[in-house]
Amino acid sequence: MNQNEGVLKVRTVSTDGPAVVTVQGEVDMVTAPEFRTLLLQSAAESAGPLLLDLSGVTYMDSSGVGTMVYLKREIERRGRQLVLVGLPPRVRGVLEITHLDRFFTIVGSLDEVAQQ
Repeated sequence: MNQNEGVLKVRTVSTDGPAVVTVQGEVDMVTAPEFRTLLLQSAAESAGPLLLDLSGVTYMDSSGVGTMVYLKREIERRGRQLVLVGLPPRVRGVLEITHLDRFFTIVGSLDEVAQQ
């Protein structure tokens, strides 16, 4: 067992633009509650769109997907937008299988967000 398994790192960077939440590690049944808490906190502390950079996520199960669905609904209820950025192939695959790739706004990189 890798000693980094189950470790989740979430960091929020707020500049003059939208808040960017960078996620690294595994989002699973063990880490999903922490993931949810940290994302809701980041959303509460920022304004405008929330960019969720998932490029560092190595694994995501249904608990993580459910957390992101909940977060999207909460953010939209507040009149804001959630944008998923840099999905690794495994995470994108989970969203495609469940057809949630149509539910979320997904972009390839932070550069693409800046161009919009």
